[in-house]
Amino acid sequence: MPRPSANRVRCQWAKLSNPLYVQYHDEEWGVPAHDDRHLFEMLILEGAQAGLAWETILNKRDAYRTAFDGFDPRRVARYDARKTARLLADPGIVRNRLKVASAIANARAFLDVQREFGSFDAYLWDHVGGRPVQNAWKSLREIPPQTPLSDAISKDLRRRGFNFVGSTIIYAYLQAVGVVNDHVTGCFRHRAVRTGRSGSR
Repeated sequence: MPRPSANRVRCQWAKLSNPLYVQYHDEEWGVPAHDDRHLFEMLILEGAQAGLAWETILNKRDAYRTAFDGFDPRRVARYDARKTARLLADPGIVRNRLKVASAIANARAFLDVQREFGSFDAYLWDHVGGRPVQNAWKSLREIPPQTPLSDAISKDLRRRGFNFVGSTIIYAYLQAVGVVNDHVTGCFRHRAVRTGRSGSR
């Protein structure tokens, strides 16, 4: 993986010492996502991150994709006790019993949402009328840990049987999948995401 350009101004959380981190910031974070499998992946990863550094999850992301069958919610929803035991023995992921159980329960709830709304994408983006929230924060310290939007979605997801979907986790999720653009205004990605450019170039 090529070394990231240090000349670009980025959000302060993008660690230049980890190319995976910079690639995630430059190419993925904040870009509006509409693919259900990706939306499921990020929901599970954000839940797995609770109490840990996001860098830890990024470093384990490939292992997660292997362990969770490419984040196919239909397959994850069918996991049984034997599969759960294998996951808890897998050093490539966060071996937390509650988080593993939550991923399986969330897959089942995710499928329920798909059946009701046609897709999880339709459900999620309906909360913002199909258009990303465009913020204009000047610094990292201005960005709130949660908002009325994340409060409402968190409450509804819990009602639907999802776990590890507290408002702070959901706000991080909304940032990640581009429902909210929280790149700071000085970051080179802020305008690119706002105008619909999905890549870093």
